Amino acid sequence: MDVTIDYLYAVVAGLICILLISYSKFFKVKSQTQPKLPPLAAGGWPLIGHLHLLGSSNQPPYITLGNLSDKYGPIFALRIGVHKAVIVSTWELAKEIFTTHDVIISSRPKFTAFKILGHNYANFGFSPYGEYWQRMRKITASELLSTRRFESLRDIRHTEVKKSLMELYELGDEFKVEMKKFLGDMNLNVIMRMIAGKRYSSGDEREVIKMRWGFREFFRLSGLFVVGDAIPFLGWLDLGGYVKEMKKAAIEMDSVVCVWLEEHRRRNDLEKTKIEQDFIDVLLNVLDGVDLDGYDVDTVIKATCLTLIAGATDTTTVTITWALSLLLNNRHTLKKVQDELDEKVGKERLVNESDINNLVYLQAVVKETLRLYPAGPLSGARQFTEDCTVGGYHIQAGTRLILNLWKMHRDPRVWSESLEFQPERFLNTHKDVDVKGNHYELLPFGGGRRSCPGITFGVQMTNLALASFLQAFEVTTPSNAQVDMSATFGLTNIKTTPLDIIAKPRLPYHLFVNEN
Repeated sequence: MDVTIDYLYAVVAGLICILLISYSKFFKVKSQTQPKLPPLAAGGWPLIGHLHLLGSSNQPPYITLGNLSDKYGPIFALRIGVHKAVIVSTWELAKEIFTTHDVIISSRPKFTAFKILGHNYANFGFSPYGEYWQRMRKITASELLSTRRFESLRDIRHTEVKKSLMELYELGDEFKVEMKKFLGDMNLNVIMRMIAGKRYSSGDEREVIKMRWGFREFFRLSGLFVVGDAIPFLGWLDLGGYVKEMKKAAIEMDSVVCVWLEEHRRRNDLEKTKIEQDFIDVLLNVLDGVDLDGYDVDTVIKATCLTLIAGATDTTTVTITWALSLLLNNRHTLKKVQDELDEKVGKERLVNESDINNLVYLQAVVKETLRLYPAGPLSGARQFTEDCTVGGYHIQAGTRLILNLWKMHRDPRVWSESLEFQPERFLNTHKDVDVKGNHYELLPFGGGRRSCPGITFGVQMTNLALASFLQAFEVTTPSNAQVDMSATFGLTNIKTTPLDIIAKPRLPYHLFVNEN
């Protein structure tokens, strides 16, 4: 009996050993077949994930994410509530993403702001990737932002810049101007004439107030965190009241564009042979009978016009404001820009767009501004629609992509003295680098097929406005103080404090009155 029991013990022990060996081998094989995932940042909390890190008031999220990339590497993962996200911070991975995986990262997450402020995603800048997005982007590119159309609208840009400068000249021999408001009004007039055929500052005062408030709210609210986007089942709470604010802004903006549409339809009924068409006229013609993915024509026109006006106004204003701030904090560079203007253009006529190609130092200043202070330091959120591999890591479909342009643009491997404002780098070591998405180390307008469609307009308008202002005025700050460079992050990265400038005319007034 004892021998039998001992024998049974031995058999059982042997079976246990076999099972343990098999079990360990099974999980070893399984672990070897598990895909390699990006490193997950520490500090995630239950339910909210890493939201507490991104919502810190101590510094903007792109700086927080940049510090995390120093710790975890060029690609790492976060949890934004219930959603997975990967943060990418190097040009090599950006190149891989926008070449190998461009199609599958060309969609947008469905954020609350995009739904409310974007007419239920009819705004093609916010809409998911698909036939509707492709159709509306193609129409916009060909009918408003093409080279042909851009050239035909040159007089509008020149006229509006000249009018704005003349208004400043009329303030006297020396005056103070708040540049964010001045530049915002000028850019808004340019893009509104291109799209709606009217100057906002010459309209009804109530409409002016609506427009100025509405477009600023559009960008502020689009960049805010809404709890329901990260934790859907808490969305009904509307913590912070942001959803209520979004709905109010959407109603106000919609009412303005509804008036424009009615005006255009009445005018077109009366003027059957109108020669010069603005973008609303074009849309009324080309969208007639087109499949719009279930949206009605008016909704599409309103959504498209609002996104183009808001985008062109805000991002261009932000960039010029940062450029002036950098120049005022680097007076030797400011002098070089004005010396170049005096040499290449002179003081007997106003600078125009045909001069820009000769103003190489001015162009370098704009590029360096876009490097250090891209309007959107975190490129617009994308979403992977298929599983793929990036940088050797497996990325699951549904994961969100955040490209940290701020970190990429300050990479010391690419840019010597990367934190310093040195426009000269674009005249020597990086003279062949452009900002149009062809060079992945500099992507202020994003990359791939979802990059900003208004790159040409944004760059040219920035160059023209900056050149015109600095040709026309000697500028300084009150008491020659340094400009505060702190930023407030929304959908775009705006200067926290006003940019007050003391200006003195440096051109004769008659140029603004007589020159065509």
